[in-house]
Amino acid sequence: MVYTLQSTRQLHDGIEIPILGFGTYELEGDAVKRPLRWALETGYRHIDSATWYYNEKQCGDTIRQFMKDADVPRKDIFYTTKLMTNVSYEDTLEKIQASLEACGLEHIDLYLLHSAIGGPEKRRECWRACIEAKRLGKVRSIGVSNYGVAHLQEMLDQGVELPAINQVDLHPFMTRTDIVSICHKHNIALEAWGPLVRGLRFRHPSITGLAEKYNKQPAQVLLRYSIQNGFIPIPKASSKERIIANTQIYDFELTKEEMAHLESLDEALVTDWEVTTCP
Repeated sequence: MVYTLQSTRQLHDGIEIPILGFGTYELEGDAVKRPLRWALETGYRHIDSATWYYNEKQCGDTIRQFMKDADVPRKDIFYTTKLMTNVSYEDTLEKIQASLEACGLEHIDLYLLHSAIGGPEKRRECWRACIEAKRLGKVRSIGVSNYGVAHLQEMLDQGVELPAINQVDLHPFMTRTDIVSICHKHNIALEAWGPLVRGLRFRHPSITGLAEKYNKQPAQVLLRYSIQNGFIPIPKASSKERIIANTQIYDFELTKEEMAHLESLDEALVTDWEVTTCP
């Protein structure tokens, strides 16, 4: 299949999402403004923020200024943010409203529960609030992040609306085949929040070998793997050079054998945060 920076995929709720996102984790406050502006100028239209990133206002300000300067309509931007802590139904609705006011973008395209931490009751109530916020038009799509098989099965058992997306740490060194399997079975799209393995495996011989073969950077090989697997990678970069390079992944294709080999590298490598098995 031929992909481009403008490629989108349809979520099970009918919403179109760009298949490559720009991550803003660890770009707190004003630190996000310049990299995000570069990303938007490069052609990224899918921006991933979170209350926990402390940059929702700055993301919104930068996006709105770019839309004005470049005459880009709001419908061309896909903005994601996330609930920091699962507390209650009312608290979640308040937090969604606060996030909406912080970004100033009319609506939130995708709202995620950042984790399953808090237990079954809080998860259920916070998800119920997400469904209500979607009904009210404050958010367009709703999903979860860092949900494991047990958390997704819990939702299936409850018979509630299923998340459009589960955003987890996914890469060749953490393939999470059990989570991928249940998401595929129920048409839940997968976003990869750590597709570049935080640079920890850029020198792995399998990665450098493919990079040399295709005249690409290790990061580009990892992003291509994610795209070809049907994931939606959310790479973060702060330099203009890397921001641009992370989009140059559409002029080569890994073979089936190469994809299978990359899958075989799984070592359950945790790069940052691992809560998919929390109670």
